[in-house]
Amino acid sequence: MRFCKYSGAGNLFTVVDGRGESMEHLRSPEGAGIVCDEFSTEGLIIVSDSASADFKMEFFNPDGTTGMMCGNGGRVAVSFAASLGIAASGENGTYIFEAPDGLHTGSIISTEGPLDTVRISMKDVHEIEFLPELEEAPVDGWRLDTGARHFVVFDDDVEQINVHGAGKVIRGCREFAPEGTNVDFVSPYGRDVKVRTYEKGVEAETAACGTGVVAAAIAAYKQGLTPSCIEDGLVTYRVKTRVSYLSVSFRMKGDSFIDVSLTGPATFVMCTY
Repeated sequence: MRFCKYSGAGNLFTVVDGRGESMEHLRSPEGAGIVCDEFSTEGLIIVSDSASADFKMEFFNPDGTTGMMCGNGGRVAVSFAASLGIAASGENGTYIFEAPDGLHTGSIISTEGPLDTVRISMKDVHEIEFLPELEEAPVDGWRLDTGARHFVVFDDDVEQINVHGAGKVIRGCREFAPEGTNVDFVSPYGRDVKVRTYEKGVEAETAACGTGVVAAAIAAYKQGLTPSCIEDGLVTYRVKTRVSYLSVSFRMKGDSFIDVSLTGPATFVMCTY
């Protein structure tokens, strides 16, 4: 079995081709953890056959938890599928892929050496709730689900925050029990926004979190932060993560955020043979 390593904006993944292969040994907490430890990655992605799409993407945290969408992983899966020669059934080479939260589309916008710039669709967001000061932490913020659960906290300067310490406390607050939540700390950054994320399942700050970037952009709109761009009703935020920029676009339909997309890098690092 060949294991490949990819970076999605600094978020590192082990990726395997699961078509026609038995992957059950990897779908366990022990299997996912061993693979992530061996390759020093923050998640495992299995690309396999799908009855309803061009391929299926399964994502596992290092602790074996699964069932959530991963935005950076989705872009990596599209890049990996293209490298495998999987045919894209959508218009202009657009992939349709199955993820835990439903069907998504993905297309490679450009390629430069090992780096693909990939745009994927994300789920519409129909509910976003402002929570005043949490019972167990002196912060308020926005709770929403962008394919994974997130709580977005705004601060003047996220560089001054102890993301690991604060994120660990907030992640386990009773408001988010029993599953817990990812925690995103967001501040204005010129015409853009900056985000740092504590990811549950990894139980640490990661270089980037795709669903967290989407959550940050949507919460920024609700918070009243000026978008980077608005054109023909399409709202776009550029989001600065630890090592990269990503772009989130959406349209408003009533109180819902629709036509949500995430654009950013997916970089091949290495494969075992």
